Amino acid sequence: MKPITVTLAQLDFTVGAIRRNADTIISTLQEQSASDIVIFPELALTGYCPEDLLFRDDLAQRMRPELQRIADAAVDNLAVVGHPQRVGSELFNSVSVLYRGKVLARYHKQRLPQYGVFDEQRYFIPDHKPCVFEWEGHRIGLLICEDIWHPEPIAQLRDQADWIVAINASPFEVDKHSQRVHVLQQRVSEVKLPIVYVNNCGGQDELVFDGHSIVMAADGTIVAELPHCLPCCQSVRIEASGWTALPSNCEQPELNRVGEVYSALVLAVRDYVRKNGFQSVLLGLSGGIDSALTLAIATDALGADKVHAVMMPFRYTSQMSVDDAAQQARTLGVKYDVISIEPVYNSLMAQLEPLLAGTTPDITEENLQARSRGVLLMALSNKSGSLVLSTGNKSELAVGYCTLYGDMCGGFSPLKDVPKMLVFELSRYVNRHQEIIPQRVIDRPPSAELAPDQKDEDSLPPYEVLDRIISLYVEQDWAPSAIIDAGFEHDDVLRVVRLIDINEYKRRQAAVGPKMTSRNFGRDRRYPITSHYRYELERQTTEGKHEKN
Repeated sequence: MKPITVTLAQLDFTVGAIRRNADTIISTLQEQSASDIVIFPELALTGYCPEDLLFRDDLAQRMRPELQRIADAAVDNLAVVGHPQRVGSELFNSVSVLYRGKVLARYHKQRLPQYGVFDEQRYFIPDHKPCVFEWEGHRIGLLICEDIWHPEPIAQLRDQADWIVAINASPFEVDKHSQRVHVLQQRVSEVKLPIVYVNNCGGQDELVFDGHSIVMAADGTIVAELPHCLPCCQSVRIEASGWTALPSNCEQPELNRVGEVYSALVLAVRDYVRKNGFQSVLLGLSGGIDSALTLAIATDALGADKVHAVMMPFRYTSQMSVDDAAQQARTLGVKYDVISIEPVYNSLMAQLEPLLAGTTPDITEENLQARSRGVLLMALSNKSGSLVLSTGNKSELAVGYCTLYGDMCGGFSPLKDVPKMLVFELSRYVNRHQEIIPQRVIDRPPSAELAPDQKDEDSLPPYEVLDRIISLYVEQDWAPSAIIDAGFEHDDVLRVVRLIDINEYKRRQAAVGPKMTSRNFGRDRRYPITSHYRYELERQTTEGKHEKN
């Protein structure tokens, strides 16, 4: 077995940019000319996941010459590249080993995930055959992503391969990396073979691929671990005496759990903005914690010169909010403007007065404030070409504590899958080296400031309680009765569950935002808008020992 060098190309590929993705692969092969094998992620050629682009006949026509171009460019090293492959009427999720114009080996994915954010059985056909190719005396087995989460595909390679290559497009969620390490250690313990696990790294709509690729030895130890949310290449030397990570520029300060979430949010914003052709972003800076955190993320993602913050005060906006918003904008060096919504609101109310005469002020007037702000932001967006970032968090979106066509306006929602308590943790993380977000923004009770002395907890349970109920009901599918039996207040549970159920229509109209938790509102959780199932749940919950309210 000849000593060889293998490079993990943990790079950022864009869905549909087939020629540009091929260019990236070819330039990487050239840059890594000293490497014997360069490994790219799952569906690197098309980006993951092309979704219904895979149904297009012209997709294969576009891919075919680019795949050949990669094969022709693989002169000094082998290219291991993920791509869709049509065979007759069947479409496979495949990986090809390319060298000097030829396909040395090709493997079709066996396990197609059909859960959560994954919908691969809609597009691909599963295969059942293992694939091992030989190079310089090495017998190398191939797997693709979901294959590694099951024991059977790798078991086929136990007696045929010396080590395994697994290419992946595994999206981020909190604690996902530790899950991957555990699964890899389990597979290694079963077959006693090293695994080279290469993951995609970049944002794609509501998914964030966090990289964090791994080379794991046959005894379960980690030989090399690539950074979180940082596209880069890492090489390892494979010799009879062992596997060694070679020096690289893949360096990143160690991140804690909250730091990983923050880095994923920054990557999500950066890629969504740039891949969709925007040069800058715009957001409403209220003086509250959600918009403060969104501003920090946007600035880290794009640079201060690409961010415009707008404070839109009203008669209920506190001076503290005005001062804190201005202070953060100065600290970050972003463009900052103040536009009062008072004239806009008054004009709208004057037009509505004949129709609203004799009615009592209620949420209608509160929502009109938020919608006035939305109109201003969208006008500025149209004129400047900047993308509006909405600033709401998962807790608010869950219970409908947000206004359609108001604070929900925007093209991307960074905090859409970030619960409120995590918003506080992330804000403290932002301030770990210096005060970016004014401390009193973090410390004071959250308020929408749509009415005098308004506090979020006037309408909602404390966020510590609210977030736990949301997690159990939305992310873990607990029945309301089970949540109550776990010790939560009966009235809190029924109120929160009812709000979650009846606000599905709002969430369908919300901007896309990056997945951070185990189940987001979007691809992960697909509930009907028109549904009476909630009433049945309420009856079950209140039967017997609980009195119905």
